[in-house]
Amino acid sequence: MDLNLDNTELKKEKWIKRGIIIFIVIGFGIMLLFNSFTIIDAGHTGVTINLGKVSDKVLSEGFHFKLPFISTIVQIDNRVIKTEKASNAASKDLQTISSKVAVNYRVNPTYSASVYKNVGKDFNNVIVNPAIEDCVKSVAAKYNAEQLITNRSVVSNEMEKEISQKINPYGLYIEVLNIIDFDFSDEFNKAIEAKQTAQQQALKAEQDLARIKVEAQQLVEKAKAESESYQLKNQQITDKVIMMEFIEKWNGKLPTVTSGGSALFDINSIINTESIKNENKS
Repeated sequence: MDLNLDNTELKKEKWIKRGIIIFIVIGFGIMLLFNSFTIIDAGHTGVTINLGKVSDKVLSEGFHFKLPFISTIVQIDNRVIKTEKASNAASKDLQTISSKVAVNYRVNPTYSASVYKNVGKDFNNVIVNPAIEDCVKSVAAKYNAEQLITNRSVVSNEMEKEISQKINPYGLYIEVLNIIDFDFSDEFNKAIEAKQTAQQQALKAEQDLARIKVEAQQLVEKAKAESESYQLKNQQITDKVIMMEFIEKWNGKLPTVTSGGSALFDINSIINTESIKNENKS
């Protein structure tokens, strides 16, 4: 009786041990299966690390097999990354400048392994932001404050060029650079405002002077024209012209006013003028 009981318990222990072993094998198989492949997200590349050593092979987005428990895959974001960096600088004329520069950049997929191996995943703070701050100070020192305002596009292009020279060797490439802010001290802003006001006043005075000159010239020309017209009229007025004007307006009656026994106008002259007028009409 006891012998049968012992055999039953032994069988139970064997089944339990087998069940545990089967469970462990199945669990290990599942772990092995899930550690045998990786999926790289869109816009990313995979860097393979074999027992701590970075492989030069870069995995593209999608499904890939890997060595389970030996290979580790680190994903690098190759999409456009935006960073904004605020910094203080000094212009060529020693004006203090507070600036904020925004840079859109990306990691070249072929450099993903190199970037991870030499810099790590925090390349934004390790490489990009320090390069922006250094180049902003370097470029600002080449221009005086007024030039930084009037030549903003030139300054922006030069900053982009210098930053690119610093980060390109790491496999980082700028897409767009924008200067968001260029702020100066209150004293400089007041000086610029005063200068602009003075320039506007000088321009207005210059315009007023030009207008006065034009108006004066117009008056001279008008007076000159009137003088010439008056002289021309004087040249055209003769005794015959006066007499013809009189005849055209004469009503046929002789003047009644006399002086010294003779008429105010010589009738013969009138008749002669009338004859001349008739001849001219014919």
